[in-house]
Amino acid sequence: MDENKKDEGRKRLDRALSIFFRGLKGEKLTAQRLADEYNVATKSIHRSASDIRTFLADNRDLVGNSDLVYDRSEKCYILKMDDFLQDKELLAVIKILIGSRAFGKDELLGIINKLKKFVSTSDRELLETLIQKEKYHYCQVKSDCDSVIDNLWRLAGNIKSRREITITYYKMNRDRVEHRIRPVSILFSEYYFYLVAYKAGDKEYNPVYFRVDRIIDIVEHRVRFELERKHDFDEGELRKKIQFMFPGKCRTIRFEFTGPSYQAILDRLPTAVIVDKQDNKYIIEADVYGDGIKMFLLSQGSWVKVTAPQEFVEEMRGEAAKLYQIYK
Repeated sequence: MDENKKDEGRKRLDRALSIFFRGLKGEKLTAQRLADEYNVATKSIHRSASDIRTFLADNRDLVGNSDLVYDRSEKCYILKMDDFLQDKELLAVIKILIGSRAFGKDELLGIINKLKKFVSTSDRELLETLIQKEKYHYCQVKSDCDSVIDNLWRLAGNIKSRREITITYYKMNRDRVEHRIRPVSILFSEYYFYLVAYKAGDKEYNPVYFRVDRIIDIVEHRVRFELERKHDFDEGELRKKIQFMFPGKCRTIRFEFTGPSYQAILDRLPTAVIVDKQDNKYIIEADVYGDGIKMFLLSQGSWVKVTAPQEFVEEMRGEAAKLYQIYK
């Protein structure tokens, strides 16, 4: 008799766990259909649902604000979890992943398939319809390493442990070099992940950037390093000021913009502000870092005229002269 009770208890627990995980995947849980599948009475399904609700209520510190709700209009149970991504949020995340082009196709499809498991069954077909053509035509950026994701995770561990490493790296001109560095941060920009580091022994603490996909080997050293607070790298501040991850000095620039959408400029340059407006001409100032700003402003063609500082005006004039000679 005791063995029968234990067996029944195990079945009840297994059934509750199965229903819970089906709810996690977004399935609408109809009592009669579940009863038929598990070969039990609907009363047993409602009892399992009650067990799940009790567990969720008693363990909010573990599962957050969650509940197995009975939808009377659809006559089914639906698992509601505030800490889980909603279907519309999953669609946005997947679209961003595809648009980034940062991962190998197999890696990307693996991530998407895992995320799709948390989309409700009713929306899964819609999601697949919205992404299937992009999946088919997906083209990753060319990568030298075997796996960008593996590189990212390994570098993240070195950043956390403050461990010096030596990387084997392909430069833009395809020279293969080695650098002994102190990794401090990882950023994503314009299709690529970047490792931000200080070169070992550099007492000036000038940050250098390496594309993660060009790192083909990582050797971890026993040497660990400490950073004074003044040298603690602020990736958020850098992201606001840098364009295309091109290094260089910090400066405040001013330029005139006559294009159709000044908002596109403000979106691209988070530090930009409009300081004046003259007819259809906007006077914009921005704090920038590095030489990537020249690439961006040149991409705006005749809509942009740099007016300050004078050294930057001369740099842009020189680029314009080179372009003129090319097209002359």
